[in-house]
Amino acid sequence: QVQVIESGGGSVQAGGSLRLSCAASGRTRGSYMTGWFRQAPGKEREFVSAIFWRDDNKFYAESVKGRFTISRDSAKNTVYLQLNSLVPEDTAVYYCAAGVMGLRYNNARMYDSWGQGTQVTVSS
Repeated sequence: QVQVIESGGGSVQAGGSLRLSCAASGRTRGSYMTGWFRQAPGKEREFVSAIFWRDDNKFYAESVKGRFTISRDSAKNTVYLQLNSLVPEDTAVYYCAAGVMGLRYNNARMYDSWGQGTQVTVSS
């Protein structure tokens, strides 16, 4: 089993940047993936980005493509999500999650370990 912990949220003005971190512990070897999801008040949780541990294949939601970048430091068992050109619509609690690698990387049900979430607030 893999455990994950997020960090790095905060408050920024529109156009600003933040970097989120997701540190994994436990069984960190194997065909896993890390996904980032977010949930804004009154809305459903939505997929943001994912990365496969085995080959660093990366995936993004259309709404963040070109603005967010996911990366992984295998030595630190940590996945990063760089958030650039932030807009108020990006305001949400961001969650990282780990699960067995699969094609349905954008489906929250594919992940069985979730962090506690970190708040990102973007003001206009």
